[in-house]
Amino acid sequence: MNKRVVITGLGVISSIGIGLEEFWDNLLKGKSGISPISSFDTSNQFTHNGGEVKNFKPEDFITKDRLGSLSRASQMALAAAKLAVKDAQLSTKDIAKMRAGTCMGTTMGSVQTVEKIDEMIVTEKKEDLTDDLLRQVPTHSTSAAIAREFAMHGPNLMFSTACAAGNYAIGYGFDLIRLGRADMIIAGGADPLSKVAFTGFNQFSAVAPHKCQPFDQGRKGMMVAEGAGIVVLETLESAVRRKAKIYAEILGYGLSCDAFHMTTSSAEGIMACMRKAMQETGVAFEQVDYISAHGTGTLTNDRNESAAIKEVFGPHFRTIPVSSIKSMLGHTMGAASAIEVIACALAVQHDMIPPTINCETPDPDCDIDCVPNQSRKHSVTIALNNSYAFGGNNASLVLKKSSN
Repeated sequence: MNKRVVITGLGVISSIGIGLEEFWDNLLKGKSGISPISSFDTSNQFTHNGGEVKNFKPEDFITKDRLGSLSRASQMALAAAKLAVKDAQLSTKDIAKMRAGTCMGTTMGSVQTVEKIDEMIVTEKKEDLTDDLLRQVPTHSTSAAIAREFAMHGPNLMFSTACAAGNYAIGYGFDLIRLGRADMIIAGGADPLSKVAFTGFNQFSAVAPHKCQPFDQGRKGMMVAEGAGIVVLETLESAVRRKAKIYAEILGYGLSCDAFHMTTSSAEGIMACMRKAMQETGVAFEQVDYISAHGTGTLTNDRNESAAIKEVFGPHFRTIPVSSIKSMLGHTMGAASAIEVIACALAVQHDMIPPTINCETPDPDCDIDCVPNQSRKHSVTIALNNSYAFGGNNASLVLKKSSN
């Protein structure tokens, strides 16, 4: 079987907006979601800013009796899932009639809960440990929360392929539907802002002091961030039958695991990933209209990604807009590529390219068209979403404007 798979619902929780309208509006305006961290003390760190979601109120999405058993990652994921399901004009009753499941990705999982438990143990406040707190710890609790909310009895999977996990999850969900093993999949990624991640990346000297500047000569690193991105996937036939809005069709994806280095990307691995995506989908390189870059703002990643794009696409690379929305959101880890799939779907839907903000000085080593500082009207039929992770876990996903 080879069913066509489309995206009919989008849900996002991010530092530049909660919900589709606010997110897309601020994305096109080039609004920065980077601000001083307020959820924990950063005075002993080298940097103090991040992509913190400051106005997220989980009680707006989740009943009080369930809140206590959900970590922040699960809360954001479930909120984004409810937004996506609503956007897809589906109900729990509708989903119950389908062979439905969920595929989620993460880097740190419920790490904030682990930090809280560790603090209780160190400060000898073990009596404060509750069953609800312990239930938050398993990484699969995030996908389980979504499955429980929508009474789904199909596949229930978590991917921990770090910063490419969202693309992995959406790609696997695509496979399940394409092969006829599921009718509908809620897929995406979620990650909370944590002391562990913030401290770790600071120790790597990988965090910029004030702002993220992908592909800029003066770039100084990434910005640690949090968020959740969810898409509703279903067959084209199902979407047409119920007259659903179709944002884009997923054509397929490519994966590579280069195992080059624990933390450093490999241009060869990135090239292999994009080439596999093109081969799997049958899309010619000159047909790609937009590339959503991994674009972290680190010296090595941006240089390697630029070199890989130039090698893979040849002279055509000069005609392809390549932007990084991490310049606005920061790096949301396991949620990053899922949120970027949402940006790609909206770019395909509206023929608009979000910018790479904070561009000041062009870097000769990154001489791609990074859509500096201003969004751009541009016809987008095919979009390529790139994501690269620690350990060389790379994933490129291909989206197309739906023609039914």
